[in-house]
Amino acid sequence: MGKYFGTDGIRGEANAGIMAPVNLLKFAQAFGISLKRKIDKPKVLIGKDTRVSGYLIEGIISSGLCSVGVDVLFVGPLPTPGIAYLTRGMRADAGIVISASHNPFSDNGIKLFDHNGFKLPDSEELFIENLMDSNELDKHLVTSKELGRAKRIDDAIGQYAVFLKEKFPKNLKLDGFKIVLDCAHGAGYKVGPKVFAELGAKVHIIHDNPDGFNINEGSGALHPEILAKKVKEVGADIGFALDGDADRIIVVDELGNILDGDNIIALCALEMKSHNQLKNNGVCVTIMSNKGFDVAMENAGIKVLRTNVGDRNVMESMLLNNICLGGEQSGHLIFLDSSTTGDALIACLKVLEIMCLTHKKISALASIMKKFPQITKNVKVSKKPPIDTLPLTTSIVREFEKELGSSGRVLLRYSGTESLARITLEGPELAQIESMANRIEQVLLKEIG
Repeated sequence: MGKYFGTDGIRGEANAGIMAPVNLLKFAQAFGISLKRKIDKPKVLIGKDTRVSGYLIEGIISSGLCSVGVDVLFVGPLPTPGIAYLTRGMRADAGIVISASHNPFSDNGIKLFDHNGFKLPDSEELFIENLMDSNELDKHLVTSKELGRAKRIDDAIGQYAVFLKEKFPKNLKLDGFKIVLDCAHGAGYKVGPKVFAELGAKVHIIHDNPDGFNINEGSGALHPEILAKKVKEVGADIGFALDGDADRIIVVDELGNILDGDNIIALCALEMKSHNQLKNNGVCVTIMSNKGFDVAMENAGIKVLRTNVGDRNVMESMLLNNICLGGEQSGHLIFLDSSTTGDALIACLKVLEIMCLTHKKISALASIMKKFPQITKNVKVSKKPPIDTLPLTTSIVREFEKELGSSGRVLLRYSGTESLARITLEGPELAQIESMANRIEQVLLKEIG
């Protein structure tokens, strides 16, 4: 992580800190200057989720880009993967997403895509950070004649919807499928229902009335228990919960059981392997994935690669190892043959495709993986000293790792987007790992001070 960029772009409280107008203007100018190193008159596509602060931020970023001679295209509220797709499709030189994903409405953030729809490498982010902190920005302001122009694209949702529907096999239909879709009052609230309905499904939609303040609130991927209740209530075949920018999903089966990214990657991997679609016979996941995932993949003869947390890390490993399927337990699923980033709606369509082809219920498909007991504690911290500089904390972590042995594991890390330490344990007994997690929390907080 850099000074401003975390594991998934820049993120913070809207209208304050790094997300204050003066810093956003510097960011936009620095990003525009970075593009002009290679392109004389760059064009940048800007989209956002449904937070009220998006209006403020897109205006400031547009002003900064135009001030250094970069043209801007606005697409309005659209899922993050939709912006990645349109960046490619409209031949833009870069894409900007204004979103804080699953965070509350009071936060906002910025994600960057290159002209191919991939997230920027660390080297580019470092260049932007260094330029933001320099006194060089004013030197790159252009004359009135060279100023960039901004215009709005009116059919962005329609273009993305067509792309999604084309990813679903033309010989299959969703006629007869009953789906519940939780839009989290976020960026997928229009395109998600549109795509499923136009493919023939009967869609029950919940949390699709964004007001600028209710994104993720008691809804979506953060609160799948609400979706589970609705699935059982209406007798649906499946339920999908999006997050605020619709780049990840949580699935609910017809019985009301909640399935995370591990479950979905596992069932997709087996089906793709059976059709010789799993490149290099492998999948890529992060260190957060459950040990039960490894067992399921080993039983199927599929190799597993693990990375640090972050869908960008997963993507880099997938590209390096020529793997087409990967993702995170949190619900980011990447189908590299279809998209350049995690796409919740493509993941939904892949699951529905498998259900159509196998004529199996989602509960039966997901049964191939049995989870080990796992617990994650999110602990608020005032600072983030490197874990390896905390001797008492590292000592107790090693003690519990030795106690669990091969039957479990301990993972302690800081969030890349929030002021949190995440304590994750797996083991044979839930009560045991809960006690261990509580003890690690106590020691960590005492040592940090």
